[in-house]
Amino acid sequence: MRPETEAELAEMIRTAGGPLHVRGGGTRAIGRPVTGEVLETGGLSGIALYEPGALTLVARAGTPLAEVEAALAAEGQRLPFEPMDHRGLLGTGGEPTVGGMAAANVSGPRRIQAGACRDYMLGVRFVDGTGTVVRNGGRVMKNVTGYDLVKLMAGSWGTLGVLSEVAFKVLPTPESSATLRIAGLAETEAVRVMSEALGSPFEVTGAAHLPVGAEGRGETLLRIEGFSESVAYRAGRLRELFAGREVSVETDAGAVAALWAGIRDVAPFHGAVGDVWRLSCKPSDAPGLVARLSPEAVLYDWGGGLVWALMKAGVDARKLINPLAGHAMLVRAGEASRALLPAFHPEPAPVAALSEGIRRKFDPKGLLNPGLMT
Repeated sequence: MRPETEAELAEMIRTAGGPLHVRGGGTRAIGRPVTGEVLETGGLSGIALYEPGALTLVARAGTPLAEVEAALAAEGQRLPFEPMDHRGLLGTGGEPTVGGMAAANVSGPRRIQAGACRDYMLGVRFVDGTGTVVRNGGRVMKNVTGYDLVKLMAGSWGTLGVLSEVAFKVLPTPESSATLRIAGLAETEAVRVMSEALGSPFEVTGAAHLPVGAEGRGETLLRIEGFSESVAYRAGRLRELFAGREVSVETDAGAVAALWAGIRDVAPFHGAVGDVWRLSCKPSDAPGLVARLSPEAVLYDWGGGLVWALMKAGVDARKLINPLAGHAMLVRAGEASRALLPAFHPEPAPVAALSEGIRRKFDPKGLLNPGLMT
């Protein structure tokens, strides 16, 4: 099924005789496999409103993300949360869509400084499991419209409703960017350096560490963005802050963009054999967590608060991190592992009861992506 209008979408859900596998561009095969008739949102496409002066964009859910980014770039603007492209990591095709990005709350390295996808979502329109069209939020940051269903839909993975339209706040693209590359740091020291940089007044917008980076050594990356003179000044001050270490500065705009696109999309794991886990924890706990996991490969982002781990197939990373306050999500695995291991971290019993109650309210017949998040 591929509706072309919101009314068609509502009718399809209202008259559905069984489970529906809700799908946007088909780029994120994450979660338990869903058995049901495929409902694609790609027909709900197009930018409905773009007001560069108001920093506001409204797009239908099936709009390719590339189309939105191109429209923003033409006006010197961008999505601040730097959404990840999962295709290289998951080996999928298709086109990432606005609705899929919002439903999965997809964000990238800049989240640590700018916030997540949900923080820039101003309003949504969606169809719930009864076929009812729901609208919440608006086109400005300050709206008081009752329950915040905008945030509820972000990260719901199509289990509460099928998005038909999303409104975003956008921001200007910075004039300049640079990346400090610090070579040779061990993981514990790298986390300490990233924390120091993020806690400095120099507005770091990306902090990542590759245990095996350029020339086979550890490489710690710190990104700064803004006006050219400010970037040059802050890069110099950060070099002073880390004097005595092996520091270089990359200022070529294309090279900086490519470097952080690789971090955003977890490029070192593309084509590598094994399951991929996404783990959130306190940065100071990250090296210890990695030691417990003994992964095949690892990438630290968000100053160490986000750890990407490449593990042997079938290993449940959650069983290895429970003693630490962490959160694990299975992002890539074979069909056998996806069927055996839940992708999403189990919720505490009281939270799970609330989540189930919300699902029953929005999707009483259990039509929308049943089992995907369990």
